[in-house]
Amino acid sequence: MTVKDSNEQAPNSPRPTASDSQFTGENLAFIEDLYRQYLEDASSVDPSWKPIFQEYFGGDAPVNSGAPHFKPRSIFEPARVPTRDLGGEAVWVDKAEGITVKAPGRTEGFAARVEAIVRAFRLHGHLIAKIDPLDRPRRPAPPELEPSLYGFTSGDLKAKVNYEPLFGSREVTLGDLLQRLRDLYCGHIAVEYQNMPGSQSRTWLRDRIERNDYAPLDVAADGPHILKKLVDADAFETFLHKKYVGAKRFSLTGGESLIPMLDFMLEEAADSGVEEVVVGMAHRGRLNVLHNIMNKPAEAMFSEFEKVQTPEEYVGSSDVKYHMGFSSDHPTRNGKTVHLSLCFNPSHLEFVNPVVLGRVRAKQDRLGTEAARQKLLPLLLHGDAAFSGQGIVTESLNLARVKGYNVGGTIHVVINNQIGFTTNPEDGRSTTYATDVAKMLEVPIFHVNGDDPEACVRVMKLAMQYRQRFGEDVIVDLVCYRRYGHNEGDEPRFTQPEMYGAIDSSKPVREKYVDSLIERQIMSADQTEAVWNERMDYYGEVFKEVREQPQRKSISSLDGLWTPYHGGELEAGAGNDAPINEDLFKELARKLTEVPESHNVHRTLRRFLKGREQVASGEAPADWGTGEALAFASLLINGTRIRMTGQDCIRGTFSHRHAALFDTETGEGYWPLRNLKEDQASIEIYNSTLSENAVLGFEYGFSLDSPDALVLWEAQFGDFVNGAQVIIDQFINSGEDKWKRLSALTLLLPHGYEGQGPEHSSARLERFLQLCAGDNMYVCNMTTPAQYFHALRRQVLHSARKPLIVMSPKSLLRHKDAVSPMEDFTTVGFQPILKETRESVNTEKVRRVLLCSGKVYYDLCDYAAEQGIDDVAIVRVEQLYPLEGKLLQDAVAPFKNSREIVWVQEEPKNMGSWHYIFPRLIELFGADPLPAYVGRVASASPATGAYESHELEQRALVTKAFAETLD
Repeated sequence: MTVKDSNEQAPNSPRPTASDSQFTGENLAFIEDLYRQYLEDASSVDPSWKPIFQEYFGGDAPVNSGAPHFKPRSIFEPARVPTRDLGGEAVWVDKAEGITVKAPGRTEGFAARVEAIVRAFRLHGHLIAKIDPLDRPRRPAPPELEPSLYGFTSGDLKAKVNYEPLFGSREVTLGDLLQRLRDLYCGHIAVEYQNMPGSQSRTWLRDRIERNDYAPLDVAADGPHILKKLVDADAFETFLHKKYVGAKRFSLTGGESLIPMLDFMLEEAADSGVEEVVVGMAHRGRLNVLHNIMNKPAEAMFSEFEKVQTPEEYVGSSDVKYHMGFSSDHPTRNGKTVHLSLCFNPSHLEFVNPVVLGRVRAKQDRLGTEAARQKLLPLLLHGDAAFSGQGIVTESLNLARVKGYNVGGTIHVVINNQIGFTTNPEDGRSTTYATDVAKMLEVPIFHVNGDDPEACVRVMKLAMQYRQRFGEDVIVDLVCYRRYGHNEGDEPRFTQPEMYGAIDSSKPVREKYVDSLIERQIMSADQTEAVWNERMDYYGEVFKEVREQPQRKSISSLDGLWTPYHGGELEAGAGNDAPINEDLFKELARKLTEVPESHNVHRTLRRFLKGREQVASGEAPADWGTGEALAFASLLINGTRIRMTGQDCIRGTFSHRHAALFDTETGEGYWPLRNLKEDQASIEIYNSTLSENAVLGFEYGFSLDSPDALVLWEAQFGDFVNGAQVIIDQFINSGEDKWKRLSALTLLLPHGYEGQGPEHSSARLERFLQLCAGDNMYVCNMTTPAQYFHALRRQVLHSARKPLIVMSPKSLLRHKDAVSPMEDFTTVGFQPILKETRESVNTEKVRRVLLCSGKVYYDLCDYAAEQGIDDVAIVRVEQLYPLEGKLLQDAVAPFKNSREIVWVQEEPKNMGSWHYIFPRLIELFGADPLPAYVGRVASASPATGAYESHELEQRALVTKAFAETLD
C-alpha cells in the first residue's frame, strides 16, 4: 500500500499502518496529518505508528493535549543519520541536506527538531519573503515556520547550537540561527529549489545560498556601477516621458533593476565562457534594453519617436519600434565581449520564446561540439501574466531536456509587474506565483524584490553560474511594478486604484538606492546627483541633434552567413533547373538500401529496401519516400546539413520514410542517410514533442541561423498546423516583410480527401494562399516524387530564401501512378506547371481544360480512363504560389478548340484554392466565359466524417468535372 496525499479513506478501508507505508517526501502532508491525529488522540491512529513517532520525537504523545509538534522529515529519507555523542551532546547529521546540528546539553530530539525547522525554512521560507516592493501584506506565515510548532520555547531560542553550513564551527543561539534563515529565505530574495531531484545541483545551490549569501558583491566597487545602470534605465524613461508625451513605449519604470541585473549577468556570462547571447522579450522594457544593454544609440532610439520623413518607404511593410530587433557587441568591464542578438517579435507576447531557442540551437550545432552549449546562451524576458497564461510558455519549457531541442539551459527573467494590463493576478492565474508553471522542470526559481537592486544582481549572477555549471534552465522572478499604465496613454487608476495608491507613495528604486549608498558612505549625495545630471545632459544634446535631423530607420539582416542569399521578388523559373546525373541517381539509390549484415531488419522493411533496390537498378520508378530520401542524399553528399523534426517523423506517420531502421532484437537504429560517404554533411531527424506551436517556432528560429541548411518540419496530419497559426502568421509568412528576416523553412503538411474526417483531410491550403504576397513563400501541392525531389533541392541550391509550404500526400505515398521514372530526376528540374501528357487525349477534340493540383489529379485520370474520355485535358498546377502564369497559359494553349477553363478541387468551395485562383484565371484567360468551379459545396467543416459520404461526394465532383455541361 502506498500512502496517499491526504488522510481521506474509503468507507470500511483499513487504517494505514507504518509497516506498509512508503516513507517518501511525497507523503509528507499525509504523515503530518496523521501525526496531528496522533497528538490529539493516539487511539485514532493505527498502533503500528506509535513506535515510529516515539522513536523520532521521543516519549509518548500527550492524549488530547493539542501540544505543538514538528515535521518528522527525518523518517522520509534514509540519508538522515541521528547519532549521539558519548559526552551527552546531541548530534544530528543529515547527509543529504548538509546539516550537522550540535546542541550541547540537549537531547537528541532537540537536534532533530532544529534540523526539521531548518528544512522548513528551505522549503517554505519563500512564502513569507518580502519580495513585493509595494510592501503589501502576503498570506499568513505557514505554521511550519513557527518555532512553537516544533515544541521550542522562548528559553530554547537561547540554547547554543552549531550549524555548520551557516556558521562553520562557531556556536550560536537557536534564535540567531533562525534569524539567519529568515534573512536568507524570507528577505528580499525567495528561492524554490527543494523540489529539485538532483542532489548534486541542489547541494551546490544550497551551499551558495547559505555560505555565500547567494552571489557575493563587493558593494564598495559594485555599488556605484549598479547605480549607474539604474540611472541609465531611469533617465532614459524619464527623458522620453517628458519629450514624447503619451507616445507608446511600454516603459520599464518600476522595474529599472532589470538593467543592472542584465549587465551583471553578462559580466558573469563572459567570465564563464559565453560568447553570444540571443535574447527574446515582449514589449515591457524592450526599448530600455535595446538602448542600455544592446547599446543601440540614443540617436537611433529618439529618431524612432520622431515623425517619419519619408513615409512612402514603409508603406505596407516594417514594424513598430517596440517589435524591432538589434545586434551588437557588448563590452564587459573585464575587457571581454559578448555578442548580443535581440530577436524581432510580434505582439503575441511569448511566441518569440521557441524562436530564440531554435536560433541558439542552430548556432550551437554549427560549432558542432558539446562545449558550444556553454558558449551560446538563450535569455528570455517574460511578463508575469503571459508566463502563467500563455500555453506557448509551457510548450517551450517542455523542450528543455528533449534531445533535439536541448540548448544547455535558458535564463528566464519574469518582469513581474503584478498585473496584466488591467487584470489582477487572482484573475489571471490559479497559482501562487506566475512562475509556478516552470516547476515542471524542477529547476531553481528565484523571486527577488525589484526595489533591492543588489539582491537582484546577486540572484542574477548566481543564476548564470548555475546555468553554466549544470546546463539547466533557471527562472528569475523580478517582482516589481508598473508606474504607468499598460502603455503611456493608459490610466491604470480606473481599475487598480489601491495598487496605484501604493505606487504613487513609493519612491523610485533609483532614489531608494541613492539613499542606501549615501547611508553606507559608499557615495556622496553630490556624486550620485552628478551621475544623474550627466546622463540627462547627454540625452538633451542628442535630442537637439535628432530634432534637427532624425536618423533613417535601417535594418541590416543580410550580413555574415546571409551574404550569398536574397529575398524580394522571384524571377519566373529561377532555381527550377537542378537535376542530378544518372550515375549519381543510381549510386545514391543503391546507398539507401545498404544495411550492415549484422543489423536485423524487420521483414516488412526488407520488402521496403527491396523496392529501393529496384529503383537503383532502373527496374522500377521511385515512390514518394524514395524521392525524398534521394533529395536528402544528393544534398548531404554536397555538404548541405539537414534537420527535420515532427511528430513521429523518423518513421513517418504513414510509415513511408523509415529514416532509421531499428534492429528487431536490440532496438538500435541504423540510418542509411548517415552512411553515404565519409565526408558527407550531417542529417538530424528527431521525433518531436506533441507540440505544434513551440516546435514549429523552434524550427523557424533554427532556419534563421541556418541559411545553408535544409530545415523541415512535418505535421503528423496537415490540419495540426492550425495549432501553430501564430508562428505562421507572425513569423513565417511576414518575417521578411516586417523585419527583412529570411527563412527557407520547409513545412510538410499531409493533405488530401480520403474519408478520414474533418480533422484529417485539409491542411487549410486556403489560409496559406491568403497569406501570400510579394513572393513571400512557395506554396506547392505536387503530384510526383520527382517534383518533390526538385522542390526540396531548390530550397538550398537557389540563392533565394523563402519558406516552402508543401501539401504533402497520404494515399499518394503508395499510389501506383504517383511515381517517377529515373529520367524525371536526371533530365528535368522542378516544373511549376505540369502539362497534359496522357496519350489518350485527343488535342484537337479537347472541349474543356481541367486545372487542378494535388491528389485529385489521379482521381480525375482514373475516371477518364474508366469512361474512355478523350476530349478533356488535365493540367496540374504544382506550384500555386508564386503562380507561373506564362507557363499555365502555355500549358493550355495547345487546346485551341477548348471552350471552358474549369478549376477542380476536393475541398469545399470556400476553402482550398478556388478563391485564390479564380481572379488570376480571369487575368490569364479572360472572363468570357468565366472560369468555372467543380468541387465540394461550401461548408463550415472541411469534410464529412462518414467514409461512405466522402466516397459519394468524391465520385460526384469527379463525374461533374467531365459532364457535358456544368449547369
